[in-house]
Amino acid sequence: RYLLEQDFPGMRIGPEPTTDSFIAVMYGDSEGNIPGNALVVDPKKPFRKLSRFGNAFLNRFMCSQLPNQVLKSISIIDSPGILSGEKQRISRGYDFCQVLQWFAERVDRIILLFDAHKLDISDEFSEAIKSFRGQDDKIRVVLNKADQVDTQQLMRVYGALMWSLGKVINTPEVLRVYIGSFWAHPLRNTENRRLFEAEAQDLFKDIQSLPQKAAVRKLNDLIKRARLAKVHAYIISYLKKEMPSVFGKENKKKELISRLPEIYIQLQREYHISAGDFPEVKKMQELLETCDFTKFHSLKPKLIEAVDNMLANKIASLMSLIRQEESNMPTEIVHGGAFDGTMAGPFGHGYGEGAKEGADEDEWVVAKDKPAYDEIFYTLSPINGKISGISAKKEMVTSKLPNSVLGKIWKLADCDGDGMLDDEEFALAKHLIKIKLDGYELPGTLPSHLVPPSHRKPFQTVE
Repeated sequence: RYLLEQDFPGMRIGPEPTTDSFIAVMYGDSEGNIPGNALVVDPKKPFRKLSRFGNAFLNRFMCSQLPNQVLKSISIIDSPGILSGEKQRISRGYDFCQVLQWFAERVDRIILLFDAHKLDISDEFSEAIKSFRGQDDKIRVVLNKADQVDTQQLMRVYGALMWSLGKVINTPEVLRVYIGSFWAHPLRNTENRRLFEAEAQDLFKDIQSLPQKAAVRKLNDLIKRARLAKVHAYIISYLKKEMPSVFGKENKKKELISRLPEIYIQLQREYHISAGDFPEVKKMQELLETCDFTKFHSLKPKLIEAVDNMLANKIASLMSLIRQEESNMPTEIVHGGAFDGTMAGPFGHGYGEGAKEGADEDEWVVAKDKPAYDEIFYTLSPINGKISGISAKKEMVTSKLPNSVLGKIWKLADCDGDGMLDDEEFALAKHLIKIKLDGYELPGTLPSHLVPPSHRKPFQTVE
């Protein structure tokens, strides 16, 4: 709702768990709903495989279509609210975690939402997060409603959230958590306004970059699936080979299922496969219980060879084709809704801050601090109104900034490129040092509003 800046069909927002359906929010020329059963038979939509979850799920699945600019670039799957306490025991009627896993394998980004004043990770939420195993690189966390607590409480809430997530998500990396208040209401507590703005901007950048990376991600998924298919073929063919031709099939099947961990180790050694490419033992054992091993196929080396050839050679050429296509096409970025609001006039992120300070003012922004900079300048013994690079360096290194940064500042400040600084250039250098020390990035080239007044003539262009 926050990203789209408009309601979509089927949406309900409330303090209680309001969404009991999976809603695919997608672009359409007119506003409307498509129910789940109709959705899974539509060949133009990517949901046909969801029919295996049955009517209990399909009755709680729908597609909301609306003509929103944001949805031209991305589609959003709004999942049901996570149940906690007593409600967890009431069965949903379908395998909730399996459905989440199906979506997780196919999406570009998974966003876990937490409320700053209600952090409990229930059993169902914990199970839901576990179903995203193997998709850790796609997960981002949003700590929402952070304006409802003060700074001290927010610090504690953030710590508690990281601790809770660490127990559920077993990865060595720390998950990226975006803190803010993601709705269009006034902030209750404005202490952390700048933090919320910077965090929202980071989240927007992350989402806006998704369309550009979509092709590479699909290729990545193809490689992942090819490797898994290859391993699966080794497991199935081994089980087939071990089965007796006439008697004792059932007993041998039970023995092979119980020996599956040993079989994995044996196949790892024989075919030099990484342990991470094998399916989870428990899950595989459960699936094998219902299978007839005699109907499994023997290993076909030619097919394995074809997969190896594809991974070794064809993927590389596909990758270069994607890069070529990306360079020839305009950069695709998400527009509309909340994404455009951050660019509007003086409310754009970073407007009037750092190197952008004074961009819309008539007076040179450095002038207000120039008297203080002039005092330092005249202690450095200028000759003919200029100080040498050595004299400037003595003063500039007192900032303790690394030489790589100071070198860039020198390049920006020495407007006439004579290897010396006059009083205005020196004041500019000090201003750029201040910008860097305040935590802002330096500009790649000197913006016109920062050019010292006495050096502006050569920079003027005729319109």
